Amino acid sequence: MAASALLCKFRVAGVCQKWSSSRAFTCRVVVNQLQRGQGAAGLAGQVDRFGGVTVDLAAVGLPEDISESAFADLLTDSLARWKSEGKVAVWLRVPIAMSRCAAAASAHGFTFHHAQEHHAVLSLWMGVGESRLPHFATHQIGVAGAVVDESNGKVLVVQDKNKTKNAWKFPGGLSDPGENIGVTAVREVLEETGIRSEFRSLLSIRQQHNHPGAFGMSDMYVICRLSPLSYDIHFCRHECERCEWFSLAELARTTDTTPITSRVAKVLLHGLKHGFERIDLSMEELPAVYSGMFYQLYHRRIPSP
Repeated sequence: MAASALLCKFRVAGVCQKWSSSRAFTCRVVVNQLQRGQGAAGLAGQVDRFGGVTVDLAAVGLPEDISESAFADLLTDSLARWKSEGKVAVWLRVPIAMSRCAAAASAHGFTFHHAQEHHAVLSLWMGVGESRLPHFATHQIGVAGAVVDESNGKVLVVQDKNKTKNAWKFPGGLSDPGENIGVTAVREVLEETGIRSEFRSLLSIRQQHNHPGAFGMSDMYVICRLSPLSYDIHFCRHECERCEWFSLAELARTTDTTPITSRVAKVLLHGLKHGFERIDLSMEELPAVYSGMFYQLYHRRIPSP
């Protein structure tokens, strides 16, 4: 196939011929229509500040049913151009409907970097020496909410369904992408117990690797302190076997709980007795170096001068 053309399914400039199969029509399309302004043959991509190129196959105008061989020819031309331009890496975003393109890319040395629901991203290091490309995110974030009723020293706990051991624990679950941990804690508590609450502080962080519930990856588990805004329990019977307001002192002593729940119960008892400022990591929102963005910083409260 000529470097400046590719197979497509629709008519261009009235020139087309029928494929031997009844699948579609073939046409020649000038590649600069796909990469307007680049002035060279091949795939168009976005160049990043690290010297890499990102190509989204769903956005460059390729027909969804492009053949593996046609894409391989196009990729060959593109890689030659990128190498001549000194690019150090290529990121290839492949929609699931064009998965055949991943097979063609693998012949050029591309490997899978990560995959999400409707696409996979492949990468190729073209720089000097070993690859310096970053790995994909390898952690999941679990968040639990310890809802403490300061008037009576009780905390909200649940027992999950379908567990080998009916252990008391704080209600919680996985944080959604783009969701702050305090928001996760409040949401999960409401979904599991029917109790409305508000975020007060971060209490603890557990780090665990090779987690069986995270597909063998790493896990961060955060427990937040919440204050109740309601008290009548209406727990989710699909997820929970039991739900109660439980004495913190008893939770710290019982063996019918998880080690981390018992330890955090002792931390909360210390806070009740000596003041939560001794255990809290408060949250402060600060502007990021990226314009218009913010982040949440958790730290022990600084005493006023």
